[in-house]
Amino acid sequence: MSEKIAVLVDSGSDLPEDLKNKYGITTMDLRVIYQDKAYADSTEITPQMVYNRFPKEIPTTSAPNVQETCDVLEQLHSQGFRKVISICISSGLSCTFQTVQNAAKEFPDMDIFVFDSKNISIGTGFYALWAARAIQQGMSFEQITSALKNGQYASKVFFYMDTLDYLRAGGRIGRVTGLIGKVLNIRPIISCNDEGTYYTAAMVRGKKDGSGRMLESVGKLATNQKVWLALMNGEAASQAHILRDRLPAFFPNGKVVVEKQINASMAVHTGPGLVGVGVFRAV
Repeated sequence: MSEKIAVLVDSGSDLPEDLKNKYGITTMDLRVIYQDKAYADSTEITPQMVYNRFPKEIPTTSAPNVQETCDVLEQLHSQGFRKVISICISSGLSCTFQTVQNAAKEFPDMDIFVFDSKNISIGTGFYALWAARAIQQGMSFEQITSALKNGQYASKVFFYMDTLDYLRAGGRIGRVTGLIGKVLNIRPIISCNDEGTYYTAAMVRGKKDGSGRMLESVGKLATNQKVWLALMNGEAASQAHILRDRLPAFFPNGKVVVEKQINASMAVHTGPGLVGVGVFRAV
């Protein structure tokens, strides 16, 4: 009899609802906080609602607290799960990883593996999707957690945005700050480094150059291996769609498994005009 293993993510992983439902992935919602109310990411607020309130209102976000995390773990426990694989967005950008670790201490009869993806958005979601598929294919808890540990840097995401104002407002600009300069219309291609914080992968001028240079950055990972690809956008679906046709040149054996708009919690920190590409090499 196969093990009963749960996969737990936070909504910052940007996995589409259909894939979470298909593979039984449980989600903890981040919070999008306005002065009037705090909204549960993906269930009470959409990214378009956030964009509609820009630039007059720029909300903040927060991770689930320990009690909220315990509530989710208690629910999984009541469903018969004694093994949990929790995939978290980077500890360098969110406290979710530490929160789940703390909550896990309240469940001594559960084996809870907490994985710091060192990534954001679908760069995190890829790991959860892989783990959930591995469970369905009969891999053991030990095999999956070992593979995740050994494949810490199998996932990479690059993104370009029209403005850095929202990244600055959220205090998440990291190592990008000192590399931008004051030149009009200069923008960075941003990714996460090995420590899980933002860094500048390339500098670009304008939207057209941004899309092309982002593909150049992604192209550095070019391989004949089978890889998963993702196209993400923040109120920029038409720009993302243009990139789709260019990906096979870099990844002939790549498969686009996710194509969507980022969640509201991600939109808060990036603003409108974002285009992102994710690449995942199986761990």
